Amino acid sequence: MSPRTVAIAGLGAIGLPLARSLDAGVEGLRLTAVAARNPERATAKLAGFRDPPRVVPLEALAEQAEIVVEAAPASVFEALARSAIARGRIFVPASVGALLPRMHLVEEARRSGARIVVPTGALLGLDAVRAAAEGPVESVTLETRKPPRGLEGAPYLVEHGIAVTGLTGPLRVFAGNAFDAAQGFPANVNVAAALALAGIGPERTRVEIWADPGVTRNTHTIRVEAAAARLTMTIENVPSEENPRTGRITPLSLLACLKGLVAPLRVGT
Repeated sequence: MSPRTVAIAGLGAIGLPLARSLDAGVEGLRLTAVAARNPERATAKLAGFRDPPRVVPLEALAEQAEIVVEAAPASVFEALARSAIARGRIFVPASVGALLPRMHLVEEARRSGARIVVPTGALLGLDAVRAAAEGPVESVTLETRKPPRGLEGAPYLVEHGIAVTGLTGPLRVFAGNAFDAAQGFPANVNVAAALALAGIGPERTRVEIWADPGVTRNTHTIRVEAAAARLTMTIENVPSEENPRTGRITPLSLLACLKGLVAPLRVGT
């Protein structure tokens, strides 16, 4: 069978490593197009690719492939998602937090025959959370600890005048639900959105975010109290050198997600 075609929006800390992996060769997948804010820089980044994809405008990206991967700034999320969904594509968002206030896109996908496939991203245990959520769940909480540099500039910190530079100890900068966390920290807690969608929803999923100068890795701890199980899981992700807000595991998670769409054997729900 012909490989399924893939288009990627964004060639930053997530999109570029994913593009390189696809260009190196993944059975059943072929990278056909990319879009970026600066087409000239995008073309330069693709130098050395075995089979360079086309560089196209963002509005034309969904015309180029069956699978559209979003790894772009949140400001273009809705336009890209609507375009992909209207054409019945498989839409794979890295900016999962941008999906929470746009759940109308799910209904649009239902009407057009498109699919929205949320990757695991920087989390772990989403299969277990999804399974537990099939029964009664008392609580789901996420505690995120990041080096202060990885939180700088977050809208919530700016709005509330919270400074994270020069900290000598951990500082809790947010406590609330997953919906508000995703709004206030759009570049930092896509993990909260993925957890909420896998479990009991953004209003009931509780989130704490800490700026911690004592950690060198983005650390996420999930705690679930459910009728079927009690879960406590922690993952420590190495930050990307290009963008400390993103873990190195994120593009790998997207690659695993794409492979799962075409593999004859798929492990996990």
